[in-house]
Amino acid sequence: MKKKVTICGVDTSSLPKLTAKEADSLMLKVKRGDARARGRYILCNMRLVLSVAQRYSGRTDNMDDIFQVGCVGLVKAVDNFDVSYNLRFSTYAVPMIVGEIRRFLREGNSLHVSRSVRDLAFMALQAREKIEEGSEKEATVDEIAAYLGKSAAEVRNALDAISEPISLFEPVYTDDNDSILIMDQIGDKKNTDERWLENVSLCQALEQLGDREKQILRKRYFEGKTQMEISAEVGISQAQVSRLEKNAVSRIREMMSLCDKIPHSN
Repeated sequence: MKKKVTICGVDTSSLPKLTAKEADSLMLKVKRGDARARGRYILCNMRLVLSVAQRYSGRTDNMDDIFQVGCVGLVKAVDNFDVSYNLRFSTYAVPMIVGEIRRFLREGNSLHVSRSVRDLAFMALQAREKIEEGSEKEATVDEIAAYLGKSAAEVRNALDAISEPISLFEPVYTDDNDSILIMDQIGDKKNTDERWLENVSLCQALEQLGDREKQILRKRYFEGKTQMEISAEVGISQAQVSRLEKNAVSRIREMMSLCDKIPHSN
């Protein structure tokens, strides 16, 4: 019977496993730049992160943090592993996972602040105390900066850097029926109605392309391949790839332009 361990929202008992042969085959695809194979290889090795993370269960109250940091080490191991090493991936990956976790625990904070910034922040705190001695007013950032001979921006950034981070789910107001969280007060300038309409228009334009054009655009813009690489994979000349790419981009622009002229109801 599998032991169910849920961490970071992941049921680790349901993670897929690979045979040695499958792992070798998948790693070769990873090294050829196959993004899907890379994602699957990482997923299939998350149990390795869990086994390492459990060694540190007594060092922190939040195992989710340890697991996430361990996954960073796993990703680095996958990206840097060389199949010519002639050793098992786990032998190479475990030290990297351990290293990331130890670094996280040593720093004591997931946000790294340089020593020079910390020193400036503590100097600013000391300056604030001296400025406020015998005064009923709080020292301003400009006053502290002038006292230290620094710019106001430098002082402000340093003080912000040593501030304790808070969760976006921290309530700013609570009553018997509801709570207002910090995240509720943050405006979203990215996912606007205009951006949503642009995405819909782009999807509609892509749907009008032929399979060959879609294939070339996917390899060119999502997989980051050159026209020469696409030419070798698809089996057509580079000139044909270039022509198909230009035609597809022109058609998308034309169709999105037409969509923009269609009135949208509010």
